Amino acid sequence: MRNAAGWQLILADLALILFLVTISALAEQADEQDAPEPAGAALREGDTVEIAPAQALFRPSANGPSIAHWLDEQQRDPRSTLSIVATHRPGESREGWERAEALAGQARGRGIDVRIVIGPASTPDLYATLGYDVQQRD
Repeated sequence: MRNAAGWQLILADLALILFLVTISALAEQADEQDAPEPAGAALREGDTVEIAPAQALFRPSANGPSIAHWLDEQQRDPRSTLSIVATHRPGESREGWERAEALAGQARGRGIDVRIVIGPASTPDLYATLGYDVQQRD
C-alpha cells in the first residue's frame, strides 16, 4: 500500500515542474518584446499602424450633435485615438481634406490627439472613430 501512492506523487511533481518551466519561458518572452508606443507617437519610415475596431463611431449630420459634443459624452482614455476618415472623388482631395480638418480642429480644441486618413473613393464620406490602435515598429 505504501508504494501505491508513489507514482501519483512523482506525476504531480513532474506536472508542477512542467508548469513552472512554461511560466518561466513565457515571462522571458514577454520581457524580450518591446511595449507598444502610445498611439500619439510619431511614425517613422518602416512603421505600420494596426487600426483596431472602433469603440465609438461619429458621423456628422445636420440634425445630430457636433463632434465636440459627441467627444464630451465619450469616456476619456489616454490610450484611445480619434481617427477621422475622409474619402473623396478623384480630383476632389482638397474638399476631403477641408472636411476632415474641420472635424479635427474641433477635436483638438478638446485636447484629443487626432489622426486623419484620406483616400479616393467612388462616393465621398466622412466619419470619426475612437479606438485603441497599436503602433508596430519594424
